[in-house]
Amino acid sequence: MDARSGRCDVTHVGVAFDSVIESFRNDMFSGYKSSAGVAPELLGQFELAENAIKSLGVVVWPMVEFEADDALASVACSFASAPGVEQVVICSPDKDLAQIVDGDRIVCLDRKRDTILDELGVRTKFGVGPVSIPDYLALVGDTADGIPGIPKWGSKTSATVLCHYGHVEQIPEDFSDWEVDVRGARGAAESLALRRDDALFYRDLATLRLDVSIGETLAELEWMGVPRQRFREFCAHQGLSGLADRPHRWDDR
Repeated sequence: MDARSGRCDVTHVGVAFDSVIESFRNDMFSGYKSSAGVAPELLGQFELAENAIKSLGVVVWPMVEFEADDALASVACSFASAPGVEQVVICSPDKDLAQIVDGDRIVCLDRKRDTILDELGVRTKFGVGPVSIPDYLALVGDTADGIPGIPKWGSKTSATVLCHYGHVEQIPEDFSDWEVDVRGARGAAESLALRRDDALFYRDLATLRLDVSIGETLAELEWMGVPRQRFREFCAHQGLSGLADRPHRWDDR
């Protein structure tokens, strides 16, 4: 898909699921997001959602040890430079996926808001480039993932400082050495000095893994259409007969 022109030429598709909400990051940090408080009715639909996507003939990656975002990041970076691949479009609004955006080669699509984040878009939205997104989330925090952030480091301060220094460890400890003008610089610098190890740890939590083994080759991700019999069996089992003939592209191999 050419996300910027709107031309739809999707050829290969894969969907990653958090089959369980917990991941290796919960072993690293007890405050990381978990299934605690999630309605059992919602948790019970995870397997159904995976089966629904499989019935469409789409490859599914059910994540247990890793998170779905780790799988998406690994796949995107693995195949972005493969012969014949024009662009990798990640259909997700998750902030942490902005870290793997690469020019207009790997982009993020927020279908609900109909917005595209290429590298320029990431800089416009967050004030930093993709490589600094984990540092940005470490300082600002990410409530969706349970990352608390560093006190006195709001989005504006974090963007201004990281835009210049790039990474947490490159930020001078003494604010008088900062080469950027930030309101409340003294307080922010003192707060970071007390919690620099925390910030580096939060960055590790926010950094997506690129070593998730998915098993499929690029050729195996090619979407040929909806497998007619499998999809109709799924619809019949779920009492969704009205959907059984809705697909416009069938794979009858």
